[in-house]
Amino acid sequence: MNASRTARERARAELTREIKEEARRQLRASGAQGLSLRAVARELGMVSSALYRYFPSRDELLTALIIDAYDALGARIEAAAGTGGGFRERWRACCTAVREWANEHPHEYALVYGSPVPGYQAPEATIGPASRVPVALLSLVRDAWREGALTEPDDALSPELAEQARRTAAVIPPEMPGPLLVRGAIAWTQLFGMVGFELFGHLNGTMDPAGPFFAHTVDRMADFLGLPPA
Repeated sequence: MNASRTARERARAELTREIKEEARRQLRASGAQGLSLRAVARELGMVSSALYRYFPSRDELLTALIIDAYDALGARIEAAAGTGGGFRERWRACCTAVREWANEHPHEYALVYGSPVPGYQAPEATIGPASRVPVALLSLVRDAWREGALTEPDDALSPELAEQARRTAAVIPPEMPGPLLVRGAIAWTQLFGMVGFELFGHLNGTMDPAGPFFAHTVDRMADFLGLPPA
């Protein structure tokens, strides 16, 4: 019985993987709005009722794709953050990991960081995977601060912003000073804005190809964070 259940589980896992791979092909062809369970079933030679046993709705399939994308990018950044070298080198590695993953998986990047999918409401299950990226980046800044590699900035924060920083700092214990966390958040959003501009063609005719601009900006963000020179 145990062997039989294991075989069924393996078969289910393999078919789930095939369903998601076909859904990703549809993302590349038609975008998230064009994703259709019936079309996925048709391409896989399944009847729709059989596919519904794996993903009862389009939104559940979208959620699975979103979680996979967040986890894949999160794992890439966490690996980069764990490489050797000083904090500035690790910061560069993390930023490069974001850019490389986005260019390797542009449609999945667009799914999680592009325009919201009309009618789709992300469930709570996406929060943990989505947090892996900012936590990895902010933890790098926190570790540099803890080891004395940078000092707390004296930026004045409004009461509302200070409270937001306090809540955010609580997810990456031990907590880091609010002004430093806010600088980390500025760098995080700057990074993804820059990657999005490149990916969606907003740098065409200006900072294109974007490599030199990206490298320069990553170092200026490191300066802003106070990370020591390489």
